[in-house]
Amino acid sequence: MIRVVLVDDEDLVRGALANLLELEADIEVVAQAGDGASGVRLVEECTPDLVLLDLEMPGMDGLTAAEAITTRFGVPVVMVTRHAKHGVLKRALNAGVRAFVPKVTPAGKLSEILRDVHAGGRYVDPGLAASALAADVCPLSVRELELLRLSLDGLTVGAMAEATHLAPGTVRNYLSSAMSKLDADTRYAAARKAWEEGWI
Repeated sequence: MIRVVLVDDEDLVRGALANLLELEADIEVVAQAGDGASGVRLVEECTPDLVLLDLEMPGMDGLTAAEAITTRFGVPVVMVTRHAKHGVLKRALNAGVRAFVPKVTPAGKLSEILRDVHAGGRYVDPGLAASALAADVCPLSVRELELLRLSLDGLTVGAMAEATHLAPGTVRNYLSSAMSKLDADTRYAAARKAWEEGWI
C-alpha cells in the first residue's frame, strides 16, 4: 500500500483528489493538509511513502514545503500546479521534487505517476518541460540581478547600497531599470518575477 499525505489549500480540489486516489486499491491517503507548514508537520507525524503537494499556497508555498520534506524526512514529493514558470520547475527539481504535474492530469495518469515515483522513478509533464526549454533569455544585467536578489531579502535601498558599495542613487537607477525591463510596478514585484523565471 502506498501511503500518501495530500497537501492543497483548495478544499474542493484536495477532497476530490483524495476521493479519486482512494479508489485505487494500492493507494491510501493517510492525512490531508491545507497549507505547507501543516503538511510538513503531517509528514513528520505520519511518515508516508510520498507527498502529493500543491505548488501555489499562501504562507509556506509548495517549493519551501517540498524542500523541508525532502531534506528533513527524505520522503518523495510529487508537485501539482495549475501553471508554472520554467524557473519554478527548475527550483522544484533542485529541491528534490520527484514529479511535476499539472492539475489537469487525469486521475488514472496521476495514480500511475505516484506508483512510478514510489518505485524510484521521476516524471516531468512534457508540456512543462517544453516550456522550460523555450524559456526567455534574461534581459537583466548582472548588477540588476544582484540588487533584485537583495530586494527579495527585504533590504532597504540604503542597505543594498552598503552591501554592493554603490551610491543609493545608483542602486535606485539599477532597480528602476530592472522594473522597466520586467514591466513591474515595484522592485519587489520585479524581484518576484525574476525569481519565478529562475534568473535569481
